[in-house]
Amino acid sequence: MESSEGKVVIVAVTGASGAVLAQTALRMLDADPRVARIHLVVTETGLRLLEHELHITGPLSELPARMLDSSEGKPRPKIEILPNTDVGASIASGSYPADSMCVIPCSMGALAAIASGASNDLVSRAADVTLKESRRLVLCIRDTPFNRIHLENMMRAQQAGAVIMPAIPSFYHQPQTIDDLVTQYVCRVFAQMGLPQNRQFAWKGQPLRKAFKI
Repeated sequence: MESSEGKVVIVAVTGASGAVLAQTALRMLDADPRVARIHLVVTETGLRLLEHELHITGPLSELPARMLDSSEGKPRPKIEILPNTDVGASIASGSYPADSMCVIPCSMGALAAIASGASNDLVSRAADVTLKESRRLVLCIRDTPFNRIHLENMMRAQQAGAVIMPAIPSFYHQPQTIDDLVTQYVCRVFAQMGLPQNRQFAWKGQPLRKAFKI
């Protein structure tokens, strides 16, 4: 259900490598005037990921400010941080009017819980609600190579309505920095969630020409 006052987005962070993807997504959503509310859920392994890859630690209540590089720890009014153990939170119910959800990055464990409908923590429960309410769920898979269990879980989640979007960088936009790669990927994720970004590079075709003389 779309909020009349702006988009309500759920962002889940799990323990797969790619903390910078979550950080960039949170920054862009916080700056997007179309987004009224962001519900952030980080798993226990997601917290370890943020500490290891971004050196972000501290009380859970300060996590949004730290992820957005606020040195003063200034509260971010659009962002609500929710404990992953709180299965009674607002986003655990289909009656709560969220618009979309992304799991960024999405570990194979989180994928398995979502694909099986386990709903044993807030991330998997919120994802289950998103699917049952026919809302957009984007799973930013971050692992390689995939074994058969991973592939079958991706198929089950996709057949239930999820968008499977492995964190694969693109290069056709001539990226110069890691930030260029990350931003383009996150923009593609948001496009799937109904939040297209002006910063996204859009391919407009290329004239056919011979690369080599024979």
